[in-house]
Amino acid sequence: MDLIALSFCNMNHFLRFHFISAICFIDRIKIFMPGYQARNRIGQADHIIARLFILIIILIATPVCVCADIQDKFFEDDSSEPWHIAADEMNYDHKTEQYVAKGNAVITKKGRKLTADFVRFNYNTMEVLAVGHVIMTAGEDVLIGESMEMDLAAEIGTIYNGTVFLKENHFYIKGDKIKKLGKNSYFLDKASLTSCDGERPAWKITGRNLKVTLEGYGFINNAALWARKVPVFYTPFLVFPAKQKRQSGLLPPQIGYSKRKWEEYNQPFYWAINESSDATFYLYHMGRRGDKVAFEYRYVLDNNSKGTLMYDFLKDRKVDDGTQRNEWSYTADDVSRPNADRYWFRWKHDQAMPFGFSAKLDIDIISDHDYLHEFKNGYTGFEETSDYYCLNFGRDIDEYDDSTRVNSLSINKSWSQYSLNAELRWYDNVINRRQEDVDTTLQQLPLIKFDASKQKILNTPCYIAFDSEYTYSHSKDGDRLHRLDLYPRFYLPYNYGSYFTFEPSFGVRETVWYVDDYSDGTVETDKILNRQIYDIKLDLFTKIYKIYNINGKNIDKIKHSIEPQIIYDYTPEQAHEEYPDTIGENNLVTYSITNTFTSRSKENTEQKNRVVNEENDDPAGYTYNEFCRFLLEQSYDIGEARGDNFEPFFPIYAELELSPAKYLSLQADAEWCQYEDSLLSRNVAVTLSDYRGDKLFVEHRYKLDSRESIYYNINLRILERLEVFGEYERNIYDGRDIRSVIGFLYESQCWSIRCFYEDEKESDRKYGFIVSLYGLGEIGTEL
Repeated sequence: MDLIALSFCNMNHFLRFHFISAICFIDRIKIFMPGYQARNRIGQADHIIARLFILIIILIATPVCVCADIQDKFFEDDSSEPWHIAADEMNYDHKTEQYVAKGNAVITKKGRKLTADFVRFNYNTMEVLAVGHVIMTAGEDVLIGESMEMDLAAEIGTIYNGTVFLKENHFYIKGDKIKKLGKNSYFLDKASLTSCDGERPAWKITGRNLKVTLEGYGFINNAALWARKVPVFYTPFLVFPAKQKRQSGLLPPQIGYSKRKWEEYNQPFYWAINESSDATFYLYHMGRRGDKVAFEYRYVLDNNSKGTLMYDFLKDRKVDDGTQRNEWSYTADDVSRPNADRYWFRWKHDQAMPFGFSAKLDIDIISDHDYLHEFKNGYTGFEETSDYYCLNFGRDIDEYDDSTRVNSLSINKSWSQYSLNAELRWYDNVINRRQEDVDTTLQQLPLIKFDASKQKILNTPCYIAFDSEYTYSHSKDGDRLHRLDLYPRFYLPYNYGSYFTFEPSFGVRETVWYVDDYSDGTVETDKILNRQIYDIKLDLFTKIYKIYNINGKNIDKIKHSIEPQIIYDYTPEQAHEEYPDTIGENNLVTYSITNTFTSRSKENTEQKNRVVNEENDDPAGYTYNEFCRFLLEQSYDIGEARGDNFEPFFPIYAELELSPAKYLSLQADAEWCQYEDSLLSRNVAVTLSDYRGDKLFVEHRYKLDSRESIYYNINLRILERLEVFGEYERNIYDGRDIRSVIGFLYESQCWSIRCFYEDEKESDRKYGFIVSLYGLGEIGTEL
């Protein structure tokens, strides 16, 4: 039985296997069951078995989690904390050390409260009897019953005609008798569970004679899932594991169908190796492509050292050899994929080291440039992998359509004003590696940086910042050279009162190369080159503002700030042909002005301020909102003005962020060239919503002679519980649709239905029908 399903509490996080005990709520169980295709389909029996599997998971997981919560919140007792009793009438028997409370009896203790018409409390045996309108609260969780018997010393008790409400997942648990038989054993007679309010719930799970032993097994008779008064699933007897700790076993499969793969079945098996490591193995069957095998290994070495390694392998039955380009290739490139052996290896590791150093390892190797297009979704797909690494390591992986993957090993340490980073960085150019004889991808083995942030020089008014870098650049069929770069920068800021700030700075840059090999022959080999260059920067800026008294209904004042700035950059000309890399000549003046409008709101502050002032005599608090920001910027090239081609002005750049009302926002930017009298680029995004939850998002992106696209996203609430939604994206420049979605969502208090149709022009079409039972999970289909 352990191999079927174990500890599905908080399923959403459990499937990613964090090394913590499972929280006893089902967060989400999401498995999509495909419908039929005319020619190649999953059999009827497979669909029935899969759906039964989901329902069994729901039935076995729920009682385990509920019993554990009841124990934690209502039955556990801290003997060091006293109980406090109050009532209309109190009696105490000194011989038996027994309290009797009658009429509005209240017992309280550290976050828990018990009220009843009658309470008898034996202080000697720690036994409690409560009768009549029994209500026990623990935080926001509530237990209600006709009567209750509890032995606080033995941690056992019985609630008669009881109802337990658990706030976190909005669960109601009812039973004619809810018994705690021992430290980890429970019994519920005529049990009922739902997240629906009211006496006639839209759905519920029922059963008789439910017996659960935590970290053991559970037994239930006549278990059923109901939709109103209609039984959806029934089993006369069920035995299930009641494990809260991580256990080895099968996990829910993913089942689907697609044109490229035909029928799909991905079955994971979880192995709880020990307290600090675990693994998952996957067998992914694709009717048209073969069987892909995969595994994930996760480990924790200490509080600051951990890692996750993943590997997939597929012997693909189909290849892209250039003869079937439309069927097995992707239109994003013109490169074929002749290989049948396909794989993806990725690994991230964090390691704490002595003396405050830390190390990070990032590995990302794929067999071919189409692999992540093919396997973008699913348990071991790109999106799941990327989300997992971002969440647990704070580092992403390269995008799925990037054919050059970055692999690195870095060691770093940071001080308050200094940082050191040593790195081996390998760029894996997949296309060159698989299909080209020559690979000139430049690797950095190693890359060492030592930087100092801007800081004051002793007691002088001067400041200094320092950047340094050593790199050995190496390529298989190209350049090989050492490079050392030292770049100190000196600042002398000057503040003229509150009127303006002027900050001149002067940088001196020394670069030294030792060239082992240079492929194009422009630089001699076995030769030391060095370059000295300086640059000057002058930064002048100020800020002026005015505050307008509005005294409106919601807005008290508006502050208008104007921030003009002028920056002069100068870097002299150099002999470009002598050096492996160059620093461009620069003689540039950049001027900009930024307007910002900030409102101070007094909405809903009067009562709050009154309380604050009465308690602390603090000044009233306000809410501030920067509702408008407008930037204009342009550069003037002095060097260009002195040349023959007299076009010294750069395009004017403008940026606008506007939120004039609660339900309206706009972001826009544009570049305008005065010489061509046209826009070089413009991007506009508008979001419009209302108090009902309706929302419209429109984005238009344009770049002269290269790109123009439009994207719509709309959510429209037709009725209080019914919403329709849609998405549409079109490449206007190429004249083709990219993606379209249409569907509806019906939401009740404790369940919802979501139906949709999705058409991605370069992928399969999808149909979805998903039923969500709040607090338990989702069951549905996706074609």
